[in-house]
Amino acid sequence: MVESIRKMWKIPELRKKVLYTFLMLVLYRLVSVIPAPGVDISRVNTEMANLPLLDLVNMMTGNSFSQMTIMAMGITPYINASIIMQLLTIAIPALERLSKEEDGRQKINRITRYVTVGLAALQAIGLVRGLGYIKDGWLNYVLVGVTMAAGTALAMWIGERVTEKGVGNGVSLLIFVGIISNLFSGIVQGFSSAVTTGTTSGWINVIGIIVTCILMTVIVTFVELGERRIPLQIAKQVKGRRVYGGQNTHMSLKVVSVGVLPLIFAYSFLAFPGTIAQLVAPNGGFTQWWNRTMYTGSVWYMIVSALLIIAFTFFYSSISFDPKQQAEQLQQQGAVIPGQRGKNVRQYLQNIVSRLNLFAALFLAILAAVPTLLLRLAGVSVPFAASSILIAVSVSLETIRTIQGEMSVRGIDMDMDNVGFM
Repeated sequence: MVESIRKMWKIPELRKKVLYTFLMLVLYRLVSVIPAPGVDISRVNTEMANLPLLDLVNMMTGNSFSQMTIMAMGITPYINASIIMQLLTIAIPALERLSKEEDGRQKINRITRYVTVGLAALQAIGLVRGLGYIKDGWLNYVLVGVTMAAGTALAMWIGERVTEKGVGNGVSLLIFVGIISNLFSGIVQGFSSAVTTGTTSGWINVIGIIVTCILMTVIVTFVELGERRIPLQIAKQVKGRRVYGGQNTHMSLKVVSVGVLPLIFAYSFLAFPGTIAQLVAPNGGFTQWWNRTMYTGSVWYMIVSALLIIAFTFFYSSISFDPKQQAEQLQQQGAVIPGQRGKNVRQYLQNIVSRLNLFAALFLAILAAVPTLLLRLAGVSVPFAASSILIAVSVSLETIRTIQGEMSVRGIDMDMDNVGFM
């Protein structure tokens, strides 16, 4: 690992990219501590514990929401806007045609930025007003909407600059930094509590957190690197005096191709009714029933969340991978799957993807239940969600692959196996 880092640091261009990425992430974290104007911060901490949806927002923003800074919305409106535009591109033929044009992707990205800013302003005003955090006066509504939307725009700009001039995906790295900040804060608080109380249970909880974090990281890394290789035979093609093809290769499908999106969708969908009920009728019958039955860690919560994760896994896979289109592309490239011909190729790919989706759905459902099971069975309170580990590992591996690609272009080998557990 040390040797790989030393080789990487000797490349001037790569060193500049790494330093640029680091400084931009530091800038993001520094801006994240600036408090937003127009907010009654004294009411924030007491309300956060009653709204599970805001725990998800807080995790994605690195505690910026719980502190009500100008980065309280973070990069989440950009993620939501990107998902909305992706779904609309599939649903609206005009957007689908636009995405296939030469400069269509740039236009869609420009629309996504506008949607992000508008969504950030509406989300900020709605959440902060619904929680009663905005101080009296119309000027405070304007301040909250403008400053938090500006914070999201700045985060989006930082993410795009990192993607363009740095190393890795900028938006993913911003989320990664927030998750690592939450994880570090949780471990530090655990140590502080164990030292202050001096009880055995406190130290057991700290050890359980560290061991769980390591085990989940190793397991998630192993699954994240897993892939299903489909053998391909490329037919020979004669063009002029040259012969192309005539070789055996393979098509790789990731074991968990959907990433962390099913977890985020499931958590958001499940937390939505309780959050709306808490905002509209805090003392209503439905709110009391929901809080009594569907609280985080209950049996029904675990069952429904697992079913939602499975459903969203198959749903997102169905819109991101089209077996028919993939089969047509293989045919155009002159590639043949041994033992499969014609329409059987589409069905063969569909069967493989369905099996991979089933494994991914069950894996994500079990992974999501680990923190709750540890709390109920062993009494260990883990200060992070399963989605946090999955996002952190995915972003780390993606960044390492990017660095590895930069070094490979320059003829320098990088030991992926050692760096993968940096």
